[in-house]
Amino acid sequence: MNYKKIVRSPFVLNLAGSLIAFYIRIIGKTTRFVQEPADLRGALAGDLPLIMALWHGQHVITPLAWPKDWPGSALVARHADGEINAIALEKLGFNLVRGSGAHHSSDRAVTKRGGVLALRGLVRALNGGSSVTLTADVPKIGGVVGTGIVLLAKLSGRPIYPLAVVTKNCIALNTWDQAHLALPFSRGAMVVGEKITVAEDASDEDLEIARLKVERGLDLAHARAYELVGGKPWRVRNG
Repeated sequence: MNYKKIVRSPFVLNLAGSLIAFYIRIIGKTTRFVQEPADLRGALAGDLPLIMALWHGQHVITPLAWPKDWPGSALVARHADGEINAIALEKLGFNLVRGSGAHHSSDRAVTKRGGVLALRGLVRALNGGSSVTLTADVPKIGGVVGTGIVLLAKLSGRPIYPLAVVTKNCIALNTWDQAHLALPFSRGAMVVGEKITVAEDASDEDLEIARLKVERGLDLAHARAYELVGGKPWRVRNG
């Protein structure tokens, strides 16, 4: 029996994606969330469309922070896990941009593994009025932001906001991205960090400064979110 073929069959992928979407809705319905700023909708409305930066491993329940009447698009990788995520995100009302992040933080790496097509798709989404969300760190290297997200800000002229959505009750997994699996019936926090902008004529040095700001902004947002829920302190990796 070809188990790999079965696991990647449309039926199994759709079932897995549907279960993830159901899980996220359950977390949303059973968790008492606080927000910072207190009015996230009002705080972000003036900067739409925008780029929402996420950490790998901390991104699964972030759709709960997005107002349902705001157009939103998410970057999804082209592999089996990506297909599952794509199905879940579509069921939660997001549009999809297909592609994948780079394995390094260099400009050259953005051209690999569908990076250029993803970047173009994200720019088109922003130009069309849809905000976009994407994990900002380099795959398999948690806590290191790639250049893709700051290049996107430069090309689109749209601001970046770091986002953390966490729950106190969760299962911490021993993975490269410090993944946390949120549990229902808990306290939660949604924290948006300070806005990061990149000028149209930004130099390589400017892009590196912005990249480091995204790293620090994501760490600070997660540290504050876990502080708000009274959970285990977030290990700040970037200053």
